[in-house]
Amino acid sequence: MYEKKANNFKSPDLRKLQEVIIDVRTKIYIEMGADPEEARTRYLSRLDNKKL
Repeated sequence: MYEKKANNFKSPDLRKLQEVIIDVRTKIYIEMGADPEEARTRYLSRLDNKKL
């Protein structure tokens, strides 16, 4: 039969990313030096599009 391959997922290094707090329960991580306000507005606009 076929051998099943193990799934290998590589997690990003959070020390190299900048944390952006959206609300009390939500945090996203972006590249260092990126604009946190832009990331926050892009995240919230995606949520608004999902709700429609």
